[in-house]
Amino acid sequence: MSNEKILFINSRLEASCFKPGQLLSEDINIPEIAIAGRSNVGKSSLINALLNTKLAKTGSTPGKTRSINFYRVEIKGAQKIFRLVDLPGYGYAARSKDERNEWKKLISAYIKERESLKFFCHLVDFRHGLLANDKELQEWIRQNGKNIFVVFTKADKVPKTKWISTRQNYVKDGLFSYDIPIITSSDKKIGIENLREFISNVI
Repeated sequence: MSNEKILFINSRLEASCFKPGQLLSEDINIPEIAIAGRSNVGKSSLINALLNTKLAKTGSTPGKTRSINFYRVEIKGAQKIFRLVDLPGYGYAARSKDERNEWKKLISAYIKERESLKFFCHLVDFRHGLLANDKELQEWIRQNGKNIFVVFTKADKVPKTKWISTRQNYVKDGLFSYDIPIITSSDKKIGIENLREFISNVI
């Protein structure tokens, strides 16, 4: 087995969809990985680190992304293409009930009968674990028959000596993840290569 690093290349934004009728048509030959997480979990930063680009817009205001963004990505040397699907962040207090309902309608329209969707990559702040909205999201995804894989973010905010025990405690508390969660930090580029390898293996 090759020891070469897995690289995601030629990433580009294919579409930004604000309403169900705008959703990009499914291509069963192109697997999709959806990225979901709370509005302040560092989703855009992780996507940019993963793709080694600045395609996802980051800012000081959580919940800036209101659309589903489809990124087309190639895996270098593997002749593989997949879509990374950036879902709007949830759980930010400034969002109205109507906006949250629109979020749910949009996400529901996306996942309905989406055969190419391999799994939801659920980003969770490593400092806090699953909050109430995270648990609701996990239940909702499972009810829709989709797989969940947890990726912890902001690991650099937690002492490294506590990483393993902290992850174990979160798992014991009832976290759903079909494989052992990966611990990451976008700022320090921790765990990014592991996540690339995981995605590559799944697709």
